Amino acid sequence: MSGNPVTRRHLADAALAVVVAALVLTTAAGATVVDYALMLVGCAALAFYRTAPRAVLAIAAVSSSAYVLHAEPGTLAALPVIAAVHTAARAGHRALAGAAAGAFLAAYLATGPGTQEVLEKSALLAGWFLCAVVTGLADRNWQAYLRQTEQRALEAERTREEAALRRAGEERLRIARELHDSLTHSISIVKLQAGVAVHLARKRGEEVPPALLAIQEAGGEAMRELRATLEVLRTDEPTGTPALLVERARAAGLAAELAVTGDERPLPATVDRAMYRIVQEALTNAARHAGQSTINVELVYAHDGLTIRVDDDGNAVPDRPPVPGIGLTGMRERVAALGGTLHAGPRAEGGFSVCARLPLGEVG
Repeated sequence: MSGNPVTRRHLADAALAVVVAALVLTTAAGATVVDYALMLVGCAALAFYRTAPRAVLAIAAVSSSAYVLHAEPGTLAALPVIAAVHTAARAGHRALAGAAAGAFLAAYLATGPGTQEVLEKSALLAGWFLCAVVTGLADRNWQAYLRQTEQRALEAERTREEAALRRAGEERLRIARELHDSLTHSISIVKLQAGVAVHLARKRGEEVPPALLAIQEAGGEAMRELRATLEVLRTDEPTGTPALLVERARAAGLAAELAVTGDERPLPATVDRAMYRIVQEALTNAARHAGQSTINVELVYAHDGLTIRVDDDGNAVPDRPPVPGIGLTGMRERVAALGGTLHAGPRAEGGFSVCARLPLGEVG
């Protein structure tokens, strides 16, 4: 039975806080109400380590230090701080993790300065804190390695698709050239000769044979069909829809969703092509730069225009706008050519947004 991934993460974080609280409470013999409050505050903060690791570290260190100074418990009282140090190091805050560990050790040493037992337990705790920092950094590096591996796999898949599309386009052009150079010439000769024969027969007042008229008509029809075929072969039309792009993104491991609002209807060829390319490029950029994020693709049909919005909740932040690359430049050119508008940049709440509005002409 599967549920919402966000809900499952919250439940797991709450379970961590409960387990640590249960272990710390085993040292609470003779504890007062104040002691219980300090223990529970430090443990409860662990439930929010994903969203606010520095705040959790500060709360756990302060409350646990106050607890050991007030009640002088055993080494298990350090568990909330050890867990917070690990998660802070995992989030990249090594210096803060070390400072919090040092502050707690100083508080623990103050419970019995100079005594052999306190010194031995402090040394043990120092080893635990060192392990917490090391494992946190190792976990951070491992997650970064996994993200890079996934991005390389997505980039390799995209490169293969682009190479296949390029080869297909080159093959279409080659076939178009061959058809134009061979069949067009031959059909033109047949049509011309049939036309000359019909003209001469009529000039001499002779009855034109039906077979000759049929050849002339068939030659003209063949020429029209051949020209239409060549036009199709030489046109680089998208081979899919936004729904197919989103489906491919999900198959590649991205959390992508598509929503369509308004009266969905056939679009002019230029608008349809631009819509496809904008969604394709936005999904590609999200796969490259947004990491493990949720991507929402929205198409809004209005009576006079089409709005295309692709949002992710990735790593982009407003104070570090991205440098426009070829993809964003190409998007702007496509939208400008149709008289539309494009906004692409970090969102105030985090992540990146691409929003294009294309005017709709007459559908032909």
